[in-house]
Amino acid sequence: MSVVNIAAYRFVSLDDLPALQAAVRERAQACGLKGTVLLAEEGINLFLAGSRAGIDDWLAWLRHGEAFGGRLADIEVKESRSGHVPFRKLLVKIKREIIRMNHPAIRPEADRAAAVDARTVARWLRQGSDDDGRELVMLDTRNAFEVDAGTFHGALDWRIGKFTEFPAAVQAHRGELEGKTVVSFCTGGIRCEKAAIYLAEAGIERIYQLEGGILKYFEEVGGEGYDGACFVFDGRETLDPALQPGVDGPAPIG
Repeated sequence: MSVVNIAAYRFVSLDDLPALQAAVRERAQACGLKGTVLLAEEGINLFLAGSRAGIDDWLAWLRHGEAFGGRLADIEVKESRSGHVPFRKLLVKIKREIIRMNHPAIRPEADRAAAVDARTVARWLRQGSDDDGRELVMLDTRNAFEVDAGTFHGALDWRIGKFTEFPAAVQAHRGELEGKTVVSFCTGGIRCEKAAIYLAEAGIERIYQLEGGILKYFEEVGGEGYDGACFVFDGRETLDPALQPGVDGPAPIG
C-alpha cells in the first residue's frame, strides 16, 4: 500500500470554529484519513495521511466544499509517500493560534512577508549572496532538536526550545542579520512566515521567507546546500531530500 502524506496551512480568517471542527472531522473520517488538523481564528494547519483517493476527496472538499466557502481554494499542499500511515489516529483541534508565537499583532493574512522560491534560494546558496551581491544568511526558525536532524549548510541556529522564544532570540542576535539578505525557513512554511513578519517589524531591511519551507525545497530542488534530513512530527521521524522517510513502519503506539 502506498500512503499519501500531505502538509498544508493557510492564514485566513475563520469563524464558528466548533462547527468547522465537526465538519472537518466528519469529512476526514469519511475519507479514511489520520493525522492532525488545527483550526484557529487565524487559519488552518494540517498533517494528514491516507489513500490517494481519500486524500484527493478530502482536498476537493477542503478547496471547494461549503464548509470553508472557497476560502481555501488555492491552498498549497506538500506531498510525500510512505509504506504505512505515520499517525495513530485523527485529531481535529481548536487552538488560539495555528502556530503559537504569542504575538497577536503578527497577522500573516493581512500583511504577508516577501517570499523567495526554492530554485532562487539554491542559486543564492551557490553564489553565497543574493542577485545584488548582498551576503546571504539562512535563518532556521525551528526548535533545536529539529535542527539537529538537518539544516541548510551554514544556517544560523539560535537553539530555541520553542517558537515562542523566537522574538527574544531576534532581539539578542539581530546584529548577525543587519546589512544582509535574510531567508527564514522552517519545515513547511508556517513558522518562517510569522518569523519573517516579526523580523521585518524588528527593522531587518531585507527579509524573505522560504516559500513552502524545507519540504517544498526538497520537492523542487532536492538536497542542494542542505545537510542531513528534515524532522517531521509523525511516525516517520525524518524525511530525506528525496522525501523518503527515516522510519517507514506503522505509527508507533504510545
